[in-house]
Amino acid sequence: MSLRIVVLGLSLSSSWGNGHATTFRALLRGLDRLGHDILFLERDVPWYASNRDMPEPDFCRLAFYDDVAGLRREHADAIALADAVIVGSYVPDGIEVLDMVLREARGTRAFYDIDTPVTLAGLARGDCAYLAKRQIPLLDLYLSFSGGGTLERLANTYHARHPLAFYCAVDEFRYRPTASDTARWDLGYLGTYSVDRQPALERLLLEPARQLPLMRFVVAGPQYPAGIVWPDNVERIEHLPPSDHPGFYGAQRYTLNVTRADMIAAGHSPSVRLFEAASCGTPIISDRWNGLDELLPDGEALLIADSTENVVRVLQELSETRRMRIADTAREIVLASHTGTARAETLAAALCRYSPRSERPG
Repeated sequence: MSLRIVVLGLSLSSSWGNGHATTFRALLRGLDRLGHDILFLERDVPWYASNRDMPEPDFCRLAFYDDVAGLRREHADAIALADAVIVGSYVPDGIEVLDMVLREARGTRAFYDIDTPVTLAGLARGDCAYLAKRQIPLLDLYLSFSGGGTLERLANTYHARHPLAFYCAVDEFRYRPTASDTARWDLGYLGTYSVDRQPALERLLLEPARQLPLMRFVVAGPQYPAGIVWPDNVERIEHLPPSDHPGFYGAQRYTLNVTRADMIAAGHSPSVRLFEAASCGTPIISDRWNGLDELLPDGEALLIADSTENVVRVLQELSETRRMRIADTAREIVLASHTGTARAETLAAALCRYSPRSERPG
């Protein structure tokens, strides 16, 4: 059954400074491969408008709107007639947008929270700008970036009727191993600067770089403060478009995964970077958080590091045979369970299952 799906998200057209675009791209490509019709609606804001790396996607229709009034005026009919409408986290004026969707949409009404721990922290403080507590029980489906105990919290504290663990995914057709005779960097990291991630980046990459001056390191991503002192053997890349991600991963012996503090506290919140790197066949060194070992077993599909010494030991002592065995295992797991196509299948089934138009028992 082909579904007409409308998605309102932070950005699809620009990956600059956000992880939403790559997450949406993998999922929507998967939906397109399954034959579903998708309209993505994006607020036209200057920041993303001046940094668009996908202004015309080939897997969905993309339309921009200026404000909530423009959204209502130009796209109310599409929202009303869709089989499902999905509103994402961090959508500008998100509470007002979701109110409109809850009022107008006749199909399944879902919230896709790509930032669940951040969202719940904001709701607890009373300052979440894109979702209100009163809206959660009205949703047919709550797609949560985090699994585990977060789903119980959504159901018991916020009265979400159907919370579903819905991790991000990788586009398996674009994130593949690249041919490379020798690695350019011994360890690299890809991520936008954040205050809470910086101590782990310091501990797990910058300090190892200082202790291993003959090895090469790289940090790619925007918004890092000018005051950071980078070791001489750490290369900086300000922005790396998704089209360059596979080559970037392929040029590393290992890649580092560093997790936001809210995600660590919640657990069961894998970054899309984990799945991207694994799909590209690059071994991962990661910080520790609850649930990681269930997705990618420590010592088998990745290496968890708690200290600078852990990273230095891996870079100096791990054999090439074991390094590649870890990468191969991670890739097998990701391709089996964490691709855009796999997520699209799960999503389509859930949208049908929880549709108010269905006549299921109960």
